[in-house]
Amino acid sequence: MSVPSPFFNAGPAATVDSLAVLQLKRDLQVPVLLQQTNDTTPDGYAEGIVLNTRFGSFPHSTLIDQPWGSQILASKVDTGSRAKGRKRKRDPQDEGERSQDKTAPVQAAIVAGTGFAHLLQPTPESWTISLPHRTQVVYTPDYSYILQRLRVAPGTHLIEAGAGSGSFTHASARAVFNGHPASSPASTHRAGHVYSFEYHEPRVTSLREELITHGLSDLVTVNHRDVYQEGFLLAHDTQSPTSPAANAIFLDLPAPWLALRNLTRSCISSSLYKSLSQPQTAETAQPTIAFPSEAASADPGAAATPGQDSDFVSPLDPTTPVRLCTFTPCIEQVQSVVSALRQLGWVEIQMVEIANRRLDIRRERVGYGEEGLKGTIGGPKDVEEAVRRLVEVEGRFREWGESMKAGKGGKGDGDEAKVESKGGEEKGQRMTQKQRRQERNRVEEKGRKTFKEGMLVHRTEGEVKAHTSYLVFAVLPVEWTEEDESKAAEEWDAAVKPVVKEPGKGKRGSKSGNGPSKDGKDTEGTSIDQNGVAQEAKVDA
Repeated sequence: MSVPSPFFNAGPAATVDSLAVLQLKRDLQVPVLLQQTNDTTPDGYAEGIVLNTRFGSFPHSTLIDQPWGSQILASKVDTGSRAKGRKRKRDPQDEGERSQDKTAPVQAAIVAGTGFAHLLQPTPESWTISLPHRTQVVYTPDYSYILQRLRVAPGTHLIEAGAGSGSFTHASARAVFNGHPASSPASTHRAGHVYSFEYHEPRVTSLREELITHGLSDLVTVNHRDVYQEGFLLAHDTQSPTSPAANAIFLDLPAPWLALRNLTRSCISSSLYKSLSQPQTAETAQPTIAFPSEAASADPGAAATPGQDSDFVSPLDPTTPVRLCTFTPCIEQVQSVVSALRQLGWVEIQMVEIANRRLDIRRERVGYGEEGLKGTIGGPKDVEEAVRRLVEVEGRFREWGESMKAGKGGKGDGDEAKVESKGGEEKGQRMTQKQRRQERNRVEEKGRKTFKEGMLVHRTEGEVKAHTSYLVFAVLPVEWTEEDESKAAEEWDAAVKPVVKEPGKGKRGSKSGNGPSKDGKDTEGTSIDQNGVAQEAKVDA
């Protein structure tokens, strides 16, 4: 039985040998594979394995068995023990001490004075932010819209070309999941699956290792292949390739039109296959649309091209419409893709550009009562507060003028006055009125619930920070043959029953049919034959 993936069921708390995500700030998250000890590459910490970040050090022992969403405080780690195993020469007398340190129990971590992070369970969204970047990443706003437009549901078979860093792979695996295949081998329902294709072998190796670690290897099949030339069939062996029977397709490729010629329901002619080898524009594209069934019979004597033999196997599901999305950054690529889609019989072609901007939502506190506090505006909040401030300032000026007339030699105004001695030196320093007001606000803030105060406002980001591309969507209908047409006609004829009108009855009780009229002239009428077709009849009076 397969081990449940932490992306589907992470449990209430973090466990040993499971994946976790440590959130340091909103856009900075770090993936962590939790372990108690690491015998293969010991790092020498007395606290065990430690994750060092700019916000502090976090031993794995402080993360294990903690509920998801917990705030984890940074710890002080014993860095002195790391140098014990780093001598230039290994002394035999130190072997016993070093082996004893290796088997020594992990020491309890000491909480540091500053630094914290939040422990999050792994999800495709958190993995997208924290994953190691090998290529450009398809971010959450893009792949959530793509999966919705492709109508990916549990049980769907999805083809992904251009796996890259695996962001879309993890999101699509969650979307098609309806049970692990190994857990229910006798089940009759169709198990969802993702067939991922990547031509770069190091990226294929890294992605396979990640999927095994994340428990998704039985839901995702990673293939090392050039889909431009070799297509999308599952080549278990060269003699009998099988079809993935895909319902949805996502192409994140530099030249998607080269892959589209391998995504047909039937083999296409060699001329059409070669015409799709070059980028297409509105001027160079063929004026007519060649449907796959028509293209196959257009040139029966043409030379064979890859996948165009008598044993043609389509990678598409023959019983359902297939939905496709291409992810391209340039408008010239979009033109070539749309031209190729039209030539291959795809319909409902549409281009979409996603411009995602975040909303910064916060509470805005304004007024002299907020002066000196963090994240506030220290100006007057209304006219009345501004008038009171002016009255207060004028009163201090009046007091300062009276002190000058009395000959006290004061400096400043009102409460800010500083008494000066005969030699011109000031007798001590006083707090200004503004400093006293700010200090009073800080003391009063401790007893306030500031998270409920102020006006709730939001601000939209001025620039799009995420990687954006043009999304081209299309649908390939189910192939309709002459046999399907004749079968449908027979079913229609069997379903339609002949309608026979009773003689002498018409609308609203009036008499109808053949016979002489009141004036003795001939009358015309209609009758229904056996096939239900109205026939005109003329009868002499």
